[in-house]
Amino acid sequence: MGFQDFAQQLDEVTSALADLLTSHFPKENNILFPTSLRILAEDEWKDIRQQFGELGYCCFTPEGARALPEERGSPAPKPEVEGRVTFETGALSREELEAILNTLPVDITFVDEEDKVRYFNQSEERVFPRTRAIIGRTVQQCHPQKSLHVVNRIVEDFRGGRRDVAEFWIKQQGKFVHIRYLPVRDEDGEYLGTLEVTQDIVGIKKLEGEKRLLDDTGD
Repeated sequence: MGFQDFAQQLDEVTSALADLLTSHFPKENNILFPTSLRILAEDEWKDIRQQFGELGYCCFTPEGARALPEERGSPAPKPEVEGRVTFETGALSREELEAILNTLPVDITFVDEEDKVRYFNQSEERVFPRTRAIIGRTVQQCHPQKSLHVVNRIVEDFRGGRRDVAEFWIKQQGKFVHIRYLPVRDEDGEYLGTLEVTQDIVGIKKLEGEKRLLDDTGD
């Protein structure tokens, strides 16, 4: 790219940015901020301030905005919603939660801190078949003898905090299977179990360029 082409592109980008900011700032000052001050309660601003830090800032970061979580104070407790499971970021009914887990385009299996299989989702096209008979079995009973040393090492590394991921990929009957094992820990870092995430990525590996428009195929 020559200098003249670069200068023209720079002029186009900066002009577009200037137009955007020129129209954006008045909307913030005259609509967003006054409305927020009118309708938000005093105790909501602390939670908003914490979320600002999590999202990040445009152009510059205010001094102290990157305070550590313990310096920000504890977030406000989330209200319980009857008939729903309450999380830090929302609440779901049992039906919604199960449907979401089964809709994920990956297979997941959870092994608890005692190495026992506690859950697996039922995605539409599982890579590896699962039956309810495995629930309650140890993960060692679900793998062939020749791979037990690998399974045990992964679990012990997770339990001891020495590893944050173990991943493998294999070719199987026209599929390119990506397998990830992830340690599940509570907010204090205590080991709760291991999550296995499996996905056929043969279609993903073929992606090129960009796709920004919706087509009519339903894909």
